[in-house]
Amino acid sequence: MSTHSRTLIIALFFLILGLPGRGLAVEFAVPNNGSPYRNLGELETGQILHLPTGVVVTPDQMMHTISNSRVIYVGETHDNLEAHRVQLEVIRDLHRRYPGKVVVGMEMFRRSAQGQLDLWHEGKLTPRQFRKLFRENWGMGIQLYKPIFDFLEANRIPLIGLKSSEVTEQRLREGGLHKPGLPDIDESDPYHRAYSMALFGGHDSHSTEGFHPYQMLLLWEESMAETVAEFLGDDRYPDHKMVVLAGGFHVQYGYGIPKRAFRRVPHSYSIVLPTVTDIPDNLKNREMKFESVGIPLYSGDFAWKLDYVVPPPMRIRLGVYLEDRDDGLHVIRVMPNSNAERMGIRKDDLIQKLNGSRVVDTEELSSRLQKHDFGETVRVHLMRNQREVEVEGVLQKPPESPHE
Repeated sequence: MSTHSRTLIIALFFLILGLPGRGLAVEFAVPNNGSPYRNLGELETGQILHLPTGVVVTPDQMMHTISNSRVIYVGETHDNLEAHRVQLEVIRDLHRRYPGKVVVGMEMFRRSAQGQLDLWHEGKLTPRQFRKLFRENWGMGIQLYKPIFDFLEANRIPLIGLKSSEVTEQRLREGGLHKPGLPDIDESDPYHRAYSMALFGGHDSHSTEGFHPYQMLLLWEESMAETVAEFLGDDRYPDHKMVVLAGGFHVQYGYGIPKRAFRRVPHSYSIVLPTVTDIPDNLKNREMKFESVGIPLYSGDFAWKLDYVVPPPMRIRLGVYLEDRDDGLHVIRVMPNSNAERMGIRKDDLIQKLNGSRVVDTEELSSRLQKHDFGETVRVHLMRNQREVEVEGVLQKPPESPHE
């Protein structure tokens, strides 16, 4: 996400955005993206900055500080592998300090998925069922979170879905913010509104009539906050810690999920922000650009400076169109001159294994293929007309397009 304004800003700016003047007695924005003492761009990669004081700390010092909180928010840029590594480090360290007393809440699952998440926690969901659950709730990208899920599963750490259900979201679209059946929604925070309106690329008239993307954002954050508050009052977790994994936008400055959860149940919380200040040239197209907004708040408790690292592009492909099924990956189409065609894979085959190991879904197959290189031989186990068939072939690079 692009950087905010690094200049001081008076409250009149908010009036220009259409924000109410009352309650905006604070005249200055916190510079350096909510970091008053240090420019985050001057930190070295891997350094952790305590934002309220400008003191650089070690990971252990940070963990010692935040481990006293009931709720620890760790933001993310969804496709940054380094952010997910940091999230896992926080979970792992808290589990070491408080074994059996840690719960993880994730934006990537809806509240309506909780029954199935409980089954997964009890070891009653197959890997295929869990991957399908993730895909239904969030979409593609489970491989980004696989180390986290593996750790939660191995250590029997409960996983809680935070996000609003599809039913609730449809209720909002049909009836607006005040339709019965929605969580209590506060739309009065001027800084949250200013930042959000800049993100959406437009101004706001404060009208609650009709549907606006900002209303959906409010519903998401209020639903996640309500789930956090329910955790705090749950007799099953009287002295547990919750680690909340959510997009950085939902936790930075505290006015998203943290403030909305605190409004419901006052409690101690900490905000850790995996922070990227330099985006590589080849990833500039992923940068979100919007109008600068000055916010008179610390952006969090700790900023952990990281590189921006995304999964490598999908270089190795079989050249098939697939449909995920319970009994395998159904081949819908085989591309001409593809690796699959050369190997003898046919339409209506069911792909079940790669190099002897079962594949759960299309995304896992693609991910595992990337561990190979052109010129290597792979074996694919198929079911064809209710018969087991194994084919193999050398992975070849597709011919380059004359337009590339």
